[in-house]
Amino acid sequence: MITKQLIAPKSIVVVGGSDDTHKPGGATLKNLINTNYAGEIYVVNPKCDTVQGVPSYRDINDLPSVDCAILAIPAKMCLQAVETLCNKKACKAIIILSAGFKEDSKEGAELERKIAEICNSTGTSLIGPNCVGVITQNYTGVFIQPIPKINPKGATLISGSGATIVFILEAAMQLGLHFSQVFSVGNCAQIGVEDALQYTDENYVPGESSPVIMLYIESISDPEKLARHAGSLIQKGARIAAIKAGYSEAGSRAASSHTGALASPDKAVDALFRKTGIVRCYSRTELVTVAAAMMYPEPKGRKIAIITHAGGPAVMQTDVLSSNGIEIPHISGGKADELLGKLYLGSSVANPIDFLATGTAEQLGYILDACENDFDVDAMTIIFGNPGLSTVYDVYDLIYNKIQSSKKPIYPVLPSIVNARDEIAAFQEKGGISFPDEVALGSAIAKIMNRPEPITDRTLPPVDKKLIREIIDSSENGYLATEKVAALLDASGINRTREMKASTQEDALKAAREIGYPVVMKVIGPVHKSDVGGVSLNISDDNVLLTEFDRMDKISGAKGVLIQPMLTGTEIFVGAKRENKFGHLILCGLGGIYVEALKDISHSLSPVSRTEADEMIRSLKSIKLIEGTRGKEGVNMVMFNEVIRRVSALCEAAPEIFEMDINPLLGNARNIIAVDARIRIEKD
Repeated sequence: MITKQLIAPKSIVVVGGSDDTHKPGGATLKNLINTNYAGEIYVVNPKCDTVQGVPSYRDINDLPSVDCAILAIPAKMCLQAVETLCNKKACKAIIILSAGFKEDSKEGAELERKIAEICNSTGTSLIGPNCVGVITQNYTGVFIQPIPKINPKGATLISGSGATIVFILEAAMQLGLHFSQVFSVGNCAQIGVEDALQYTDENYVPGESSPVIMLYIESISDPEKLARHAGSLIQKGARIAAIKAGYSEAGSRAASSHTGALASPDKAVDALFRKTGIVRCYSRTELVTVAAAMMYPEPKGRKIAIITHAGGPAVMQTDVLSSNGIEIPHISGGKADELLGKLYLGSSVANPIDFLATGTAEQLGYILDACENDFDVDAMTIIFGNPGLSTVYDVYDLIYNKIQSSKKPIYPVLPSIVNARDEIAAFQEKGGISFPDEVALGSAIAKIMNRPEPITDRTLPPVDKKLIREIIDSSENGYLATEKVAALLDASGINRTREMKASTQEDALKAAREIGYPVVMKVIGPVHKSDVGGVSLNISDDNVLLTEFDRMDKISGAKGVLIQPMLTGTEIFVGAKRENKFGHLILCGLGGIYVEALKDISHSLSPVSRTEADEMIRSLKSIKLIEGTRGKEGVNMVMFNEVIRRVSALCEAAPEIFEMDINPLLGNARNIIAVDARIRIEKD
């Protein structure tokens, strides 16, 4: 819960404030004073009557009522302080900077739990512990430096890490980014990243609130809440860039299915971000670059003009943009010739537009006007540094003014962070946002323009939920029997091949003759049939059938043999894996032995919409094989899409499904049929 006292307190006490500004309590008090906090400031320090010129109380019990308390005292002292503040001093916002809680020991975890319990019972906001604090429009309740410029239309930064927030702010400030609010949630004893995002969403006013939200996340405790409020904010016009740290797998988790081996928690995070429209970043530099680029209006199309007085950087930016599907259109014709006539001999307007190292502010103005009015481009990047021969204040002034007046976004790359340091500072002092590296900017623009639209469609194909529930409710944990898997596929509307179970040679002969040769034989029992020699294809006579039956019957764990017709088509795969808190991750790709050999899979979180299923299929590297190539018949894409969504519908009806493979599905232009499937359930 985020109270008004956390956002706009009329009074603040720093418990543990001191004259030593190298300590958190002293630094926090100094920041409050230096940023001209307008409310009452109090200090609690048992050794002082005044601290940094502010009256200090030696005993917290002597303190008057206070809206917000910032604690910078040892962890073991925090519980008593919180009890007094919440129960006796009407305090409705607690920020605990101190470490030594659940990140440290079991005793610390218990202290943290009790503090959260008191805050929850009294309706008090709790930030931390183990955080750097909070910055809002009303106060700077942090102990860190530097302090960013506060602007209602600046970015919002929400971080689960204290130290990282400092580095992110430093990097952002170098680009000229301002901030509206900053939340460092630390251990998230009460308020986590999702809660701060919820507050931002519920108080968001389009056109007035932060246009850009930056997230640094170390763990997602409530994916559904994160997705709901991120999607809502994006629908309102905000744009979100986020880092989710910890995406590598330290070791492979034990998994008994193809889907289990290929799915991972990070794939669930990736799918969640794509579903909501969050732009995922993988470093602080990328996060602040993407956020800074988001502060500019988004281009209405995908055509960009690159304007430069240095050829190399323009080539590198062209490479990164064009390789990500952004067009750098060739510029020619009468208007191009007219512009070229205004530039120095040797210049080029073909795009990139190179007006040479000797190019002037006046010439840059001509170029920008032509791109704005005459050329078919949707945005411009300007790469303009300084070799150190003179100042470039006039150029940067012109760029700033054109950014303000242009109907098309203009992204300035100002790379001379040494030679043009003062000019860049002047540009940013006016409110300009600039970029030091053309490739980093190009990558950021591509990420922004290529991000998917938020998915709001949760419609799934109809399935027989009653039958599905009967099967699941009557089953024990583990892999389901073959007949139950078949029944679940039928209840989900997924076509499957005809099959007959054989426990004896006589059963096998009867099944083969009824189905008709050629047939496929599969051992029943072992999970990985191919690994134990439990699959035989294209059996076309009784003798081979009986020989193979005897061989399979001797396989360890064999419980019979399954007889199926020998079908042809492209082998594809659809599977599902339940990820803790996220729900089901649905996967697809080429089937058969290629699933793990090529690991060419795509994924999405259930429920999977028609659009998402199509994107899953189209994003596969093997899409040309699936579509059909060199005369080979392709797979029916509409049916492939349908199977993906029916697996999603099955998982929605049966959340107990832990892992599921349909592999292979045999597909052609007329039909898709499940040839083999396995389903493992785990009930809570």
